[in-house]
Amino acid sequence: MSQTVPAAHAATAPAATSRRSAGATVRGYIALTKPRIIELLLVTTIPTMILAADGWPAWWLVLATLVGGALSAGSANAFNMYLDRDIDAIMHRTQNRPLVTGAVSERGALVFAWTLAVVSTAWFVAVVGSPLAAGLSVAAILGYVVGYTMLLKRRTSQNIVWGGAAGCMPVLIGWASVTQSLSWTPVLLFLIIFFWTPPHYWPLSMKFKRDYAAAEVPMLPVVASTNKVAVEMIAYAVAMVGVTLLLVPVAGMTWVYAGVALAAGVWFVRGCVVLYVRSERGESKLREMRLFRDSITYLSVVFAAILVDPFLPDALTVFTA
Repeated sequence: MSQTVPAAHAATAPAATSRRSAGATVRGYIALTKPRIIELLLVTTIPTMILAADGWPAWWLVLATLVGGALSAGSANAFNMYLDRDIDAIMHRTQNRPLVTGAVSERGALVFAWTLAVVSTAWFVAVVGSPLAAGLSVAAILGYVVGYTMLLKRRTSQNIVWGGAAGCMPVLIGWASVTQSLSWTPVLLFLIIFFWTPPHYWPLSMKFKRDYAAAEVPMLPVVASTNKVAVEMIAYAVAMVGVTLLLVPVAGMTWVYAGVALAAGVWFVRGCVVLYVRSERGESKLREMRLFRDSITYLSVVFAAILVDPFLPDALTVFTA
């Protein structure tokens, strides 16, 4: 016995399917920008701008810089997903990315990435009013797309070390947006993130080293022993803590910042040492993802201290003239 589909239902079914399809496409384009990475990068921008202004910058300038930074980072991440779509299809961790699932077309992703790049550059010039910040934004996109994704990622185990420099650019961009110049203070902020990146990312690479090996991406944990990786992580973490303390005399930071930076640094270095000890003992559970999450906590705490420091009394400054 045949059953007739009500006309109203037949009319709404294609519309519902279309809405679901449109929603999936929008979510796919958002995913191309890697929002969680953008969030972490912007967390470092606001404290940098407050330190540059020695107080609250104009709210419109902060908002404009964050928008421009998000567009710029989104462009770099979209280019990265386009170029890495072959290995993303191999790695379990990335098999749900929009170019792998087909939520976004390859042509659409490329047009989207170029559009964000052009708009972000124009935004920094026209809205933020900083050609220097615009130039740094372009350098960040080129560094991540060409330097890291195209040249380093598939060729050297030090890929994340030098390629990670692109992720340090938001502090330079934030500083330039406020001061229209650069100085040693933003360079030190850049170096904090530069030295932080390897001990932040290598624990993640340890967790997914089979994925990277299958995709033939020579991340350090794929081509070196866990002991060697842990030793390098300790070295980078110690250098990172040293730079956070060097910021005290260069930027005229207070005892509060110095104490927080030292305590947080000792805590994070200890985490790297614990991972090394577990590796030396041959333990099967290294808890590398815990260290990965701790690295994010560490960076957030240090930059929170940077944010608060300009509002503290001058009497707390460590080095006075």
